[in-house]
Amino acid sequence: MIDFSNYNQEEEFRVLTGKQRASLPAPLPEAPKKKEKRDLQPLLLRIVLAVSIVVIVILIFLTATLHREAALLSPEPGIYDSPDSNILACQAKEKPAFLGDYSDTTGLSFTEYQTLTVDDIPFDIYIPHNAVPELVIGTPKLNDASIILAAQAADLRADNGKIVGAFVLKGEPLTWGLSKKGYVSIIDGKVTIGYSENSPLFEQATERGGYFFRQYPIVSNGSIVENEPKGKAVRKAICDRAGEIFIVVTQTPESFHDFSQALVDMGVDNAVYVVGSQYSYGFWRDGKGFVSELANRRNSQYRYENYIVWRTK
Repeated sequence: MIDFSNYNQEEEFRVLTGKQRASLPAPLPEAPKKKEKRDLQPLLLRIVLAVSIVVIVILIFLTATLHREAALLSPEPGIYDSPDSNILACQAKEKPAFLGDYSDTTGLSFTEYQTLTVDDIPFDIYIPHNAVPELVIGTPKLNDASIILAAQAADLRADNGKIVGAFVLKGEPLTWGLSKKGYVSIIDGKVTIGYSENSPLFEQATERGGYFFRQYPIVSNGSIVENEPKGKAVRKAICDRAGEIFIVVTQTPESFHDFSQALVDMGVDNAVYVVGSQYSYGFWRDGKGFVSELANRRNSQYRYENYIVWRTK
């Protein structure tokens, strides 16, 4: 019989395990592969940069070539076709012709009526001739033959019915405040329409027995003035176009923006809103003495309802 009393199983296991490990193949090294990937990145960057430089050079060359060809095909600009030709044209351009007809030199006081469509907006235009402007409180009398044109001017407050914003009547300030930045002054018979928070014309009107009121500015120096009120309504404004003063009324409801844009396209330099809508009263008298109303008279009247009117000289 074989004696196994001195046999150590753990030692045999360790010996066998050592032999098995010795017989296994060595693992492949990983470090060289990672190094190869890192080495490829600078190479790719150099290729991308080189291609980009080539593309940029080609674009520069093509651009220069096109510019040279355009220069050969285009004639050399002259004095009046130079980039400064617009400045020369503006300097030589005369003021636009008046809308009204001033061929009659009889001195007759009347309102000239016209219709004009601008930007698909139909307008009624009322141009006073040989008349003196002023502001009045209260509704003008339709049978007052001295009045050739009357239109409501400043708006009224809903809470107390008083005039909104600064208002001067024959040198007397009736209200103060800056609710709206547009203004109309009448001093020594001259109408000035403007857009400003602080105008010295308020004090001048007070000192010289003039008139002054504020409303929404519509056009300032030939540019649109945006206003907050939205929606559409019949719009009305007093305008200054190359020194010619007149009243315009839209025949259709319009937004403030479209109204302003149409006046700019009409050539208006400055314009201020006056009480509009189809309910604002007014009237005009033509050269034959016939009177027409701007709107049907409302039944209700307000104590401080005010108008800009033109009277015969």
